[in-house]
Amino acid sequence: MTRVRRFHPAWFAAGVVFLTLMATAGFRATPSVLILPLEDDFGWSRSTISFAVSINVLLYGLTAPFAAALMDRFGIRRVVMGALTTIGTGALCTIWMTKPWHLVALWGVVVGIGTGSMALVFAASVANRWFVRKKGLVIGILTAATATGQLIFLPGLATLATDYGWRRAALVVASGAFIMVPLIFLFLKESPASIGLKPFGAEEDWIEPARSTINPARLAIKSLQEALPKRDFWLLLGSFFVCGLSTSGLVGTHLIPAAHDHGMVEVTAASLLALIGVFDVVGTIFSGYLTDRVDPRKLLFFYYFLRGLSLFLLPSILFSTVHASTLIFIIFYGLDWVATVPPTIILCRAVLGPERATVVYGWVFAAHQVGGAIAAFASALIRVKFGDYALAFYISGVMCVIASYFVLQIGKKSVRA
Repeated sequence: MTRVRRFHPAWFAAGVVFLTLMATAGFRATPSVLILPLEDDFGWSRSTISFAVSINVLLYGLTAPFAAALMDRFGIRRVVMGALTTIGTGALCTIWMTKPWHLVALWGVVVGIGTGSMALVFAASVANRWFVRKKGLVIGILTAATATGQLIFLPGLATLATDYGWRRAALVVASGAFIMVPLIFLFLKESPASIGLKPFGAEEDWIEPARSTINPARLAIKSLQEALPKRDFWLLLGSFFVCGLSTSGLVGTHLIPAAHDHGMVEVTAASLLALIGVFDVVGTIFSGYLTDRVDPRKLLFFYYFLRGLSLFLLPSILFSTVHASTLIFIIFYGLDWVATVPPTIILCRAVLGPERATVVYGWVFAAHQVGGAIAAFASALIRVKFGDYALAFYISGVMCVIASYFVLQIGKKSVRA
């Protein structure tokens, strides 16, 4: 094995990706703090606004496998810089919108495609290129970037939207996206080989895998076609569908308006959602550490089962003020928020091999966002029909418990990298 430098550039690359994903998480979190201001400003219904959010969540996932293929074909930097430019343009144009379809087209379609072109396939691509050892830990750290961004940006964006209007929040998102473009160009290298190095932990005889010459769209579709007959692929799709439904679609989108329904001030509710991000950072990094050492199927079982139990309790502890029981939920749920990602990514390597693991994960992640999109829109309909979100939380909890059983059925062969 090559002698590991005291500081391998792989860690610098991971740091750049962490900062980029952290900023992207702020962009992704913005719709949750805009629901109430848009209701007040335009008089649009919550279901109408949530429909735009659901389109954003859906495209965030459906774009991922094609983005992974594009990164493999044309390089990570080009795809990410293009995605950031798309996000900035979409967010900037929203300040002039006047009709619901403008929100759907800009925040739903344009920003959804832009954020989806990065998503977590960005983290998976960089981890696969730059690391041989400690890959699970790195994926956990990079996944935690989304929680860190949520922690940093949500309270500030909520304050901006409440005190100065939602357009200020949109301008901040646009500016942040445009600022990140030159930073990616200057500081993110394409691969270790581009600077004459091997990945962190690589053996002396390690050879860089050849880049795919297949058309990116064809590679994404071909990988899906080959994965579809495999039972494990369907188990991963189903479990991650439930993951998206119970996180970004339900809690990520509707925790703030649900808390507001109970009399909680919007900024306080946004701070609670951000606090979930604090514990998410800890939980996800620890999950990455465990993924290198523990059967990832067992990890997923505990994550889904415990998340389901916490969602059963949420409707009974969401009050107008922050009680100890509310904080217990925030801590518990935060530790579990995206802890599912590192073991899921590692399990994806067993479907079509490590060479196409990122594209496979892109499709699995697409299922995550389909679940999130359904929950984002359906939860709003439940709120309109019954006057609160309780039924949405209970349904999500049941599905998490069911998913905890099925993840244990994923193939018994070795799944570690």
